[in-house]
Amino acid sequence: MFEYADAAVEAAMAAGARYADARVMDGRHESMDARNGEIEGLAQAGSVGLGVRALIGSGWGFFATADLTTEAAQAAGTQAAAIARASASVPGKDLELTPVDVRQDHWESAVKEDPMTVPLATKGDLLVAATRTMREHGADVALASYDVWDTTKWLVSSEGHRIDQHIRECGAQMNATVNGERETQRRSYPGIRGQYGTRGWELVREMDLEGNAARIAEEARELLTAPECPSHAATDLIIGSEQMALQIHESVGHAVELDRILGWEAAFAGTSWLDLSQLGSLRFGSELMNVTADATLPGALGSFGYDDEGTPAHPVNIVKDGIWVGALSGRDSAALAGLSESGGAVRGDGYNRLPMVRMTNVGLLPGDSSLEKMIEATDDGIFMDTNRSWSIDDKRLNFQFGCEIGWEIRNGKRGRMIKNPTYTGIGPRFWGSLDMLGNESEWTFWGTPNCGKGQPGQVGHTGHPSVPCRFRGVRVGVRG
Repeated sequence: MFEYADAAVEAAMAAGARYADARVMDGRHESMDARNGEIEGLAQAGSVGLGVRALIGSGWGFFATADLTTEAAQAAGTQAAAIARASASVPGKDLELTPVDVRQDHWESAVKEDPMTVPLATKGDLLVAATRTMREHGADVALASYDVWDTTKWLVSSEGHRIDQHIRECGAQMNATVNGERETQRRSYPGIRGQYGTRGWELVREMDLEGNAARIAEEARELLTAPECPSHAATDLIIGSEQMALQIHESVGHAVELDRILGWEAAFAGTSWLDLSQLGSLRFGSELMNVTADATLPGALGSFGYDDEGTPAHPVNIVKDGIWVGALSGRDSAALAGLSESGGAVRGDGYNRLPMVRMTNVGLLPGDSSLEKMIEATDDGIFMDTNRSWSIDDKRLNFQFGCEIGWEIRNGKRGRMIKNPTYTGIGPRFWGSLDMLGNESEWTFWGTPNCGKGQPGQVGHTGHPSVPCRFRGVRVGVRG
């Protein structure tokens, strides 16, 4: 496949580009769904093609083709350069690219059990058993599903990059819904989005869907008669790691994407409240808040060897001791912002999508406490987990989240279950109230396989390492 990428880059340079790169991508996706003890659907799809970028002056050009021939690749490179030249007709300073070591390399994700080779019957039996058990324990609707992705990429750049990667990802989810006279309640496992990673089928086996199915169904039914979450203008809030993953994703991850900060990208809930002039000095949260973007974490969903510009995966400090110190960036955005190197965070959803800044594994580093210690240290508060709903403004600043389940905390003990728990906050004020963090044994690499961004829309696979956390003085429940 390298020959087609070579042909596209050579043609773009011959047409006047001062930089060009091309990716050939071969991607396969498989998913299966079960409902109430029966297989409901199976989907298997694939796509292969080439996408080429060209840079002229201040403008990028991009063109893609599914025709993998030398002639089509050359035509794509020429067209990408023509689009770049047209883009550069708009006045603007020439785009620069931060330097990167040129590599010729191969990288592939480690798997113990290739998910594409596991028999369909084995996968289906797992989903059927889990949904059947949920039904037997009171679920009116029991759903389970899995997804598998197998992607091979070949990257060539005019600077000399020649990198191929083989990335295998998979995961699963299930949920039980029960219907009452006036409401419906749901419990999900392992979370509302399930759990996904850059791993093999061993990840799904470790989740033990069937072993957790009865508990999930019984908790959903118990929620029907549980009291409503009380309303408090300010109370201690303990958040489980699954909900923390989404909290990080929405109020930190998207906010620190450099293309949003620069105003280049505003789709899907806007830009960012962050100002580059405050990088290195702005207090984002309490001193316990340490966030990194690290695509080298083994098995996490946002892990890879190289991004789609050929920048090697490496950890980037985003928030250190509560101070905002870094951003998710690519070579062009990093150069414009005056950063010394790219954050290695540029990826495209398929061969026919322009690579853009995406989250890698944006996560909260663990502390030295634990969920058990947080509960013991809380006289009066609420523990919430498993996301149910979310809303955030177009600056990624003001937010409200709803969870599937909660418990009151009284005198250091977990009390009665409560339903429909919600909380709200403003980014830096909320993160500034963080006062306890779970430890490394509770550190979970949650995977989000459905992050939306861009126009036309792209779906990104991101990871969010997180632990249970306690926050002080948080508004919970419905405002009176």
